[in-house]
Parts: sequence; structure tokens; C-alpha cells
Amino acid sequence: MSDFDAIDSLLASVTPEAELPAPDVRRELRESARLTKAQVARALGVNPSTLSAWEAGRDPAGEIRSKYAYFLDGLAAKLAEPEHEPAAEAQAEAEPEPETAPAAVRQDEGDDVEALAEAEPCVLCGQPAQQRVAGFAQHLDPADCGTTPAAAEPEQKQEQEAEPESTPEPAPATRPRPQRRTTPTRRAFQPANEPTDFIGRTVGAALAEHAGDVEAATAALIKRAIPDAMALLDETRKGARYDVVAYPWMPDVLKKRTSRGADEIWEARPKWTRAELPPGEHEVTALDINGAYLSALKTHLPIGQLEHSTGFGHDRRRSGVHLITPPHWDHEADLPNPIGQRDEPGPLWVTEPTLRLLQRLSGPKYGLCEPPEIHESYTSGATENLLEKFRTALKDARDTAIAADDEVTLEYVKAMYSKFVSTMGESNYNRDLYRPDWMHLIRSQAFSNLWMKALKSHEEGLTVVRAMGTDELHVIGDWRRVFPEGRGVTEVKVKDVYTAGAAPEGEE
Repeated sequence: MSDFDAIDSLLASVTPEAELPAPDVRRELRESARLTKAQVARALGVNPSTLSAWEAGRDPAGEIRSKYAYFLDGLAAKLAEPEHEPAAEAQAEAEPEPETAPAAVRQDEGDDVEALAEAEPCVLCGQPAQQRVAGFAQHLDPADCGTTPAAAEPEQKQEQEAEPESTPEPAPATRPRPQRRTTPTRRAFQPANEPTDFIGRTVGAALAEHAGDVEAATAALIKRAIPDAMALLDETRKGARYDVVAYPWMPDVLKKRTSRGADEIWEARPKWTRAELPPGEHEVTALDINGAYLSALKTHLPIGQLEHSTGFGHDRRRSGVHLITPPHWDHEADLPNPIGQRDEPGPLWVTEPTLRLLQRLSGPKYGLCEPPEIHESYTSGATENLLEKFRTALKDARDTAIAADDEVTLEYVKAMYSKFVSTMGESNYNRDLYRPDWMHLIRSQAFSNLWMKALKSHEEGLTVVRAMGTDELHVIGDWRRVFPEGRGVTEVKVKDVYTAGAAPEGEE
């Protein structure tokens, strides 16, 4: 083959990328067709959060881009076709929709409808339903739902016919109150099913696939921990009040300077060892804090896009990152600095948990330092419960696994929450969620939780010897009267016991 043939062959293999409509148009097309994110994502072979990212501004590439463009083109063409003949439209105008149909099951009100592989109890009548509407199992046809007034009409009519016409109407003082309808209401923010079932089914399938080989199943589950964590997140967000924005705009302070570098956020990681011990020889216990990142999922997370502000004020209804001048710390001999070991003086960008910890320690209850000085912030309206269902599902699965001595599930769950936290920033391993602000906040919350355990130890008369990272605390003294021992997330376990210090001269 000549050089020109090779070039022609290479040029022939290059095809232009498929054109995509604007992000808001992509979302409008899907919503106009009354398709859920889960339905479209399943057809394209991606996670619903990935589809959210595409509808928020991120563009796919390669073959999946072509598939997405093909789907959107087909959807636009489908929606452009006349849906009804003129005669049918006139008939529809002449025959309005009966008001007896429950509002929760009408499809023309924008509810997301998803077909179920297995029937689930209808949220209205409790009978098996084959569809889920906006995260709740329901009958789409009012005639199938046992709560519709039409279904109750025959019984009411029979009761009226059986009632004697001569029955006198009760006097106003003794007239019975009208009975309230017993129709179950559609409860807001209720999960469609138990997320822990997702974990149990996945573990069971892995064990079956590897013929009961525990090591092989565990390795396979850990390998898929990131996509499974994202799937569990989607499962626990059904019916939630807020949408998780997968790819919002981020300020430059949250962007890496180089591909292998870091951004400008200081996480305040404790890495502290006491300068000197009290006189004598001491038994030191190294405590392991269980589920540090799992507990830290309960923190104030910004819901939407971060907005810039300046000034000393702090709105506790918001959360984000802040440029502060940290206060001077005078207690290094007994407790680590709340912002960690930092040699460079001057302002630095910290996260919400670090700022709140400093403000707490500067308050009247502790009075350990001056308040931090805030220069500017990037924040958004926040909630502490954004990942609460996700955290609870993982915690429940972890507790169940510990009680059953199920190491496969335990290792799988640990991998899910630890990798979820570590890869939600700029990561090649998790392309479905880009929230470096969340990653920093959750990590910093874990560091803050460890610092507060060090403070509690100090206040209860223990000698704090070392505090490291998120889960390592070394103390001298009877720690069991301060912390419960065990494997639960509210308990601690012993990592090591060692002797430190020197006995006085003349003693062995």
C-alpha cells in the first residue's frame, strides 16, 4: 500500500461527530415524550445520572454520541407528527376528561411513567400495578384502580336503594359527621422500594455467577463498586425533592491546575502527634473510627450551582467553599489544629465543615480560638439530608452484613461508599458525577468528625496522643467510658495497643 493509500484509508475512517441539540432542547424533547431518565438511559446503556449530565450541558463522544443523536432526531421527528386526526381532536374537545380519574394517575400532567418487570402494590389502592409513576407504583387506567369513585358507585347505589325513603333526617345537633374518604393518599418523598434489596440482589447474583467462590465474588463486586454506587444513588433519589445536578458550573478554585495536580481547596486533614507525653510509661490505645466516610455523607451539601459572594457574613442555610484567614491556635500541646498542619500563613480556601468547626470552637461553649475571617465564598442553598437515603441504605446493609458475619457484603459496601466519595471529583473512574465540591465537603466532614472525637477525649480526661486522617485516634486512659466498643458506625474498635514513654529511673 502506498503512502497515499494509507492516508486515504485513514481519512475514510474519520467521520464528523453527530450534531446534538442544545441541552435544554434535549430535556424538553424527552419530557414532551413523557419518557423518564431511567427509560432513556436504559435504552442507551448508561446511568440516569449520565443522562442528567448530558441534559445539563455535558456532551457525549464516540459511538454513544451517535446513538444519543439518533434517539433525539427520532424523538423530534416523532413529536412533529400530528398526534390525532382533526375529527379525533374535535371529539376530544367535545368529551372532556372525566373528573373521576385520580390526579395522581393522569399521564398528561408530566408524571414520569416507567414499566415494571414485576408488579408492585399501587400507592393508591394497594393492588398489583405494572407501572411506576414518578417513582410510585400506580394504575394508569382509573378503571383498574380500586380507589376510583366509579368502582365504588354500585355499592353506594345499593346502600341508597336499601335505605327506607321514610327515614327522617337527623336533627342538626345529632346529625352524624360525614365519613372521610379512606382512599390512601399519595405520600410525598416515599421510596418506591427498599434500596438495600439492590445490594442483596447484587451480592447474591455475584455469588451465583462465581459458583459460591467468596474471594472471586468479592473481587468482582469491588471492581464494580463505583457504577453500582451510582445506581444505588439513583435508586435512593426516586421521589426526592431535589434533582442531583451531575455537572454544574464550578469556580476555578475547584478546578485542578494540572491533570495530576490539585485544586485550591484545603481539606484540613489531621496529621498530628503530641509533642511530648506526660512523665512515665503509658499504655496507648490506637482506636479505629468505623465508617468514617459513611458517617460523613451526612453533611451540608450545596444543592445547585455555586454563587459568589464577598464579606464576613455566613448564611448557615447555604454551603460551599470559603476563603478565610484562620484564627491563631494556642492548644497544639494537647489538641491538633482544626485546620490541620499548614506551614504557609495567610488566607486559604476551606470547606463548609471546616468553617463551621472553627465557628463552633470560637463560640461561647468552647472559646478555644477567635472566629475565622471570611473574605469571599462560593455557596448554594444546602441540605444535610441530600444523601441521607443513600447513606442509610449503605449503613443498613453494613449493619446486616456484620450481624450475619457476611464479609462479602461488608467489603462490597465499604468499597461503594469509599470509592463514591473519592471519585465524584475529576476522575476517570466515575464519569457520571462531577461534584468536586461535594468530594471536598464530605472528606472535610470526616476530618471534622475525628477532630471532635479528639476534643471529647480531651474533655473526658483522656490524653490525646495522635490524630490521623479520618479514622485513627491514639489515646491514653480508660477510653471505654468515653466511646462504645464495636463495629457499628457509632462505635470504635481497637487497632493497636502499645507502650510509650519511659518509666522513672529505678523502676522496671
